[in-house]
Amino acid sequence: MKYLTQKESQNLDLELMNTSLEMAGGFHLPQLMELAGLSVAEAVYKAYPPQKFPKVLVCCGPGNNGGDGLVAARHLSHFGYSPAVYYPKPSPKDFFKGLVSQLHHLQISPTSSLEDGKTFKPDVLVDAIFGFSFSGPIRPPFKEVIEWFFKKDAPIVAVDVPSGWPIDSAPLLEKPAAGDTSSESYHYEPDMLISLSAPKHCAQYFKGPHYLGGRFIPKELAKKYRIDGLPAFQGTDQSTKL
Repeated sequence: MKYLTQKESQNLDLELMNTSLEMAGGFHLPQLMELAGLSVAEAVYKAYPPQKFPKVLVCCGPGNNGGDGLVAARHLSHFGYSPAVYYPKPSPKDFFKGLVSQLHHLQISPTSSLEDGKTFKPDVLVDAIFGFSFSGPIRPPFKEVIEWFFKKDAPIVAVDVPSGWPIDSAPLLEKPAAGDTSSESYHYEPDMLISLSAPKHCAQYFKGPHYLGGRFIPKELAKKYRIDGLPAFQGTDQSTKL
């Protein structure tokens, strides 16, 4: 399987959003976000159906990964779940504000309080905090969220990459000492991963259920980035298991 490096992932995104007729892109970011979020919601539905896992808490960061999470929360609501959204640092961009407004119309009010999220007692957690562009230490308020993930109060589904994992190298998954929850010294391990576009390099170190979402890569770009050998999507599916 082909795994994309951080640089390849960034370049692929740029090409997807290139409007030149000589390139294979032409997408707008909100369009890609909508398709990615839909695929995330569908993969969650396949692995954790609402009849058994009705309450989903989507934890959203301030960037595009968080936007995917906001879209996923809307679709999860339409799929029969009772989703809640933790969104402590909202983006000032208009189309992000639109995503939040769409949630409000479904009686979903994103909260900036992690305690509200814990009180919700979710059956599934969705990690849509940081994507492949993130690097550096995790700072508050997201540091506390990652430390909560270590406790595994519910199955955790990571969107594209588990937040905090290095993109181009192996994560540190050693079991911490008793009482140590410092997210600066090791990385949490999700229960399921949904790669978008193509798996990132660090995904090869994840051994759990792994889905591919983001059904929008033109054939010429798939060939250029050598991801044309990935399993094909079937029928109308927006996600497929790897």
